[in-house]
Amino acid sequence: MAYRNDPDRHHPAIPGMVEALEQRRIDRREFLRTVTLLGMSAPLAYSIAGKVLGEPLVGSAKAATPKKGGTLKIGARVPAVDNPATFSWVYDSNIVRQANDYLTRTGGDNITRPCLCEKWEASEDLKTWTLSLRKDVKWSNGDPLVADHVIWNIQRWLDPAVGSSVLGLFKGFMLKDKDTGEKDDKGNPKMTTELWDANAIEKKDDHTIILHGTAGMLAMPENLFHYPALILHPKDEGKWGVGAIGTGAFEPVEIEVGKKAVLKARSSYWGEGPWLEQVEFHDLGDDPATKFAALASKQVDGLYDPDIKIFEQCKKLPHIDVHEVTTAQTAVARMHVDKAPFDNPKVRKAVRMAINPEALLKIAHRGLGAPGESHHVSVVHPEYVKTAFKYNDPEGAKKLLAEAGHPDGIEVTLQCKKDPDWEPTACQAMVQQWAKAGIKVKLEVLPSANYWDVWTTVPFGFTTWTHRPLGIMVLGLAYRTGVAWNESAYSNPKFDELITKAEGILDVEKRKVVMKEIEELMDEDGPIALPLWRAIFQPFDKRLKGFVPHPTEYYFAEEWYFENA
Repeated sequence: MAYRNDPDRHHPAIPGMVEALEQRRIDRREFLRTVTLLGMSAPLAYSIAGKVLGEPLVGSAKAATPKKGGTLKIGARVPAVDNPATFSWVYDSNIVRQANDYLTRTGGDNITRPCLCEKWEASEDLKTWTLSLRKDVKWSNGDPLVADHVIWNIQRWLDPAVGSSVLGLFKGFMLKDKDTGEKDDKGNPKMTTELWDANAIEKKDDHTIILHGTAGMLAMPENLFHYPALILHPKDEGKWGVGAIGTGAFEPVEIEVGKKAVLKARSSYWGEGPWLEQVEFHDLGDDPATKFAALASKQVDGLYDPDIKIFEQCKKLPHIDVHEVTTAQTAVARMHVDKAPFDNPKVRKAVRMAINPEALLKIAHRGLGAPGESHHVSVVHPEYVKTAFKYNDPEGAKKLLAEAGHPDGIEVTLQCKKDPDWEPTACQAMVQQWAKAGIKVKLEVLPSANYWDVWTTVPFGFTTWTHRPLGIMVLGLAYRTGVAWNESAYSNPKFDELITKAEGILDVEKRKVVMKEIEELMDEDGPIALPLWRAIFQPFDKRLKGFVPHPTEYYFAEEWYFENA
């Protein structure tokens, strides 16, 4: 897909970013990520970085136009995909992503580029964002893409009644709390959210939208690529399926939940490609051996998020390339803070202290990745700060439990899902580690589909979280008061204040100062124990070209083609 941007208009902070790169106060990766968020085109950003650092510009030779044709078959779960704004997992968005686009796109290099947006501009204080839409985009029904379509989507994401996690990314930027006038079962006011101002979302013209916030928001372009933020045609009223209207390169022709999803190439696509004639997603269930057999026998051309236990086997297949990526993907042992005994922060801290992340990485993920840290900010995030929290301390955990009124320990049940296998393996290892601290945990392993029915309600659950380029993004989604994906019901006004502050800080060193406070607060008070950070592998047939592994395992099939179609 060809992306365009206007290199002649720059945010006033960009010269300072160039100076910081020249003085080596920031590295190349942080420079590229930040200036592109501020609206500079990726090619220009790469060019400037090359000149400043004295690196030669490596031009990639233009390949011959790929031949069209072929059906790509991917082994991946096929869940219900009828309401994209409420998607909770990447694999469902990967199906719809082939038929519907986003306003922006963050690539495998963590650089955010325009997609349906032609360009964007931020005010100096990052409180105002102007989004300029492409003028050459048409929906599959022939309608031109206009600002009204995008505004309808944004308003729907931010409607609390819809339940979209996108709201969590925007809450500190342009939403305010509102008392519903009702009380919960404890007599506390029931709160909701609404736009801070009626004109917070402004239509300037048919191709220009202005977002007005009350706080700075550095990650706005990346937030617009949050995987439930797919742009749907208002005529479909938020629903998606066979016959849905899209701007993407493919259109859905068959969907059978739990079995198969088929998308065919769209001849009227506005971008480059597609080269493939058809993309199919085949649900192979939970069994790693079944998935490997399908890959080995060429029933499928690739696997989404294969289990770590078949990693070495996949590497030995002569027709397969295994793409490895370091990520911030993880899973957390999440405690519901509204339910005893996890309503006591000392109990939650004891659960964290009793685990041994270094051992868990070796046991559950064969050492591929990094030991976890329970503040949910990864070493791959630019604002990560190492804290002094002490893990693998069962005696310290026992002392905390006694102080919390549990001198004889606690007994709880942990629910996790069966697939992929590393998750129950990690949980079983943590059960053994917790036992040393008097934390007696009964492990209940559920089929994946059953777990997703209860993931926000069980007192103690083990939930996967995917990679995001910035630490502030996952924190806002998962732990901000009242947002859809706050599965722990965590509510800490100090955390909310700090995350909103961090979201508006451009300078990564200054953002680290606030992030350190957040991490230390999560170490003491937070609702999770996090065992490990995953390095992921993505096996695909060597004949597939144009494939670039993405740390979030996003698929962009319009860029792919078969070598001998």
